Amino acid sequence: MEDGYQNRTAFIKGAKDIAKEVKRQATKKVGRSVDRMSDEYSKRSYSRFEEDDDDDYPMQGSQDGGYYRGDSQAANDDEGGHSDSTEGHDEDDEIYEGEYQGIPRADSGKGSLAGGPGSVKAGAQQFRDIGVSEAERRKDQEELAQQYETILQECGHGKFQWTLYFVLGLALMADGVEIFVVGFVLPSAEKDMCLSEPNKSMLGLIVYFGMMVGAFLWGALADRIGRRQSLLISLSINSIFSFFSSFVQGYSTFLFCRLLSGVGIGGSIPIVFSYYSEFLSQEKRGEHLSWLCMFWMIGGIYASAMAWAIIPHYGQSQSVSSFLHVGVCFLSPQDGVSRWAQRISSIAGVCLCWCARFPSVAAIAALSGMPESPRFYLENGKHDEGWMILKQVHDTNMRAKGHPERVFSVTTIKTVKQMDELVDTGTDTPVWQRYRLKIMSLSQQIRNNILACFNPEYKRTTFMLMAVWFTMSFSYYGLTVWFPDMIKYIQKQEYELRTKTFTKERVEHVTFNFTLENQVHRQGHYFNDKFLNLKMKSMVFEDSVFEECYFEDITSTHTFFRNCTFIASLFYNTDLFKYRFVNCKLVNSTFIHNKEGCMLDFSDDFNNAYMIYFVNFLGTLAVLPGNIVSALLMDKIGRLRMLAGSSVISCVSCFFLMFGNSESGMIALLCLFGGISIASWNALDVITVELYPSDKRTTAFGFLNALCKLAAVLGISIFQSFVGITKAVPILFAAGALAAGSFLATKLPETRGQVLQ
Repeated sequence: MEDGYQNRTAFIKGAKDIAKEVKRQATKKVGRSVDRMSDEYSKRSYSRFEEDDDDDYPMQGSQDGGYYRGDSQAANDDEGGHSDSTEGHDEDDEIYEGEYQGIPRADSGKGSLAGGPGSVKAGAQQFRDIGVSEAERRKDQEELAQQYETILQECGHGKFQWTLYFVLGLALMADGVEIFVVGFVLPSAEKDMCLSEPNKSMLGLIVYFGMMVGAFLWGALADRIGRRQSLLISLSINSIFSFFSSFVQGYSTFLFCRLLSGVGIGGSIPIVFSYYSEFLSQEKRGEHLSWLCMFWMIGGIYASAMAWAIIPHYGQSQSVSSFLHVGVCFLSPQDGVSRWAQRISSIAGVCLCWCARFPSVAAIAALSGMPESPRFYLENGKHDEGWMILKQVHDTNMRAKGHPERVFSVTTIKTVKQMDELVDTGTDTPVWQRYRLKIMSLSQQIRNNILACFNPEYKRTTFMLMAVWFTMSFSYYGLTVWFPDMIKYIQKQEYELRTKTFTKERVEHVTFNFTLENQVHRQGHYFNDKFLNLKMKSMVFEDSVFEECYFEDITSTHTFFRNCTFIASLFYNTDLFKYRFVNCKLVNSTFIHNKEGCMLDFSDDFNNAYMIYFVNFLGTLAVLPGNIVSALLMDKIGRLRMLAGSSVISCVSCFFLMFGNSESGMIALLCLFGGISIASWNALDVITVELYPSDKRTTAFGFLNALCKLAAVLGISIFQSFVGITKAVPILFAAGALAAGSFLATKLPETRGQVLQ
């Protein structure tokens, strides 16, 4: 009797299990069909896992978009004691992702996948009016912004934010190194690569073009695939192509590597500020974003100090670019294998070279251990991931403050309704076509995001910011490049004032074996003279006669013979190429074993080069006080006052440049201008972050930063064209641009004290 009862019980239990499995498979099949129509998160059936949890959550309805689920049931699907949670969970079960981690559920406002009216509503939602959906999304964003600010207040500001501050600071520092090191490298790169003036200018500007593309590209991608992931990819591309540029041979290939390196580093500024702002509460945001700006200038100081440190040790024997070329070891295409070995053998030089790449590589390593922005997850409907990261922030800060017992009290967070963007690839679609469709879908989403920045709601703000970014970048980058060029021009003028002139001299049977520099010889006659193993620097011979003279092992720079006659003279192992002889007559004269290599003239004055590096170092160092002051006052006087006030003072300081007629005067004015203008940049970075909502923040920032790099290229090109011609035009251009920018800045809305959208 008892055996029969047990067999009957086992039979019933088995039948129930079979029925449950059939029901589960049918539910999964329906769920797959719905998933093809929508990429949003759907509700799972939680009732099987809530037998003991009904008292832990408040019972609220979901009609008003509440944050808690209120329709939980205690009964299992099979109305018995059997449950997958006790017998083990099949990996294909429809289980709530955060169930085992204790993550509270978020009410997404969608129906169940289990079929019936819920699935009908879910399908109907895909075809609702777009305007209604966007209105609901904006409402969700406003609710999320308010709740997110409250959560950040509870999490506090502590160890987590400071750790992220230094990690993102390294990424920003890498951007500063990339910008500043270009100017340091050019004087030596032109020698190693035998660059003409146009090629040298392109080598300096190509990085800006790359950054322009990179800022636009990575800024747009960061709003779609995440801040952390986009930043990691961009920094990796920068490091990889900087490394490749160490070993490429040929100007074109090197230029291409520098372009892609700039594309990589271009994403750092728009992503870093947006990323960090989403971990900062309202009262900390302005100050700490300004502190973060300091790392960009630290990158400039770092690059300046490295270049300055290399020159005293390697400047006279080897060019600086042997060890530092845009952050990597650069090996000239003219060098042979022995020269490669000679350079690589210098351990000190190689170490200094890779120190320039340190910020980017260190940022990649450190960023790998940091989480994604929780605001990004919540904006994209990923409640569980966002909740876990915010809990991590809270727990990290509380433990560091000595309160590990404090519990993260947030139970659930509002998520934003997702717009439906369907791409049905099908199961039989080839892999390459699936990726093509995904890329096309992503491109369309990015395009829509960019166009959204010009919607009526943001149109005025975007155009105002475009004007301010353009005017500030045009004047700042134009002047900072114009300053060193003006100093070199002043040095050239002072050098020319020391020129010695000799007229109608007659020299016979004399051996010259010492350096001849900065002299002009007119109508001279040289008979049976020897010029042996010497340097000719800035030497000019006019209307002179060289008879039976011998030239051997001559190295010349800016040396020319004009209207001269050479009779029975011999040139052995010299670099006196034909272009140095202007309207000259060569009678029975011979050239043997002329030196090979670059035929262009470059300045090799070590003291002048040393001064240029020193000037750049002082200019970047002078910015730090302005950075500190702006950080301390940003939340006290407001973003607009800081931006407009600093721009006006910078505009006034431009007119003092008229009085910079000496090296010391120009250096002092450079430091003054840099120290004042940095406050404008800090305020502009902060206000740009705060004026756009989270789903458009990096897109808008990247677009504006790309415009900034375009303005930099224009400013540098225009200002450099006036070096040696006039100082008035560049100064008036810069002052006018700053005046226009400061006026337009006053028309922007103040964001101090506002919740981050």
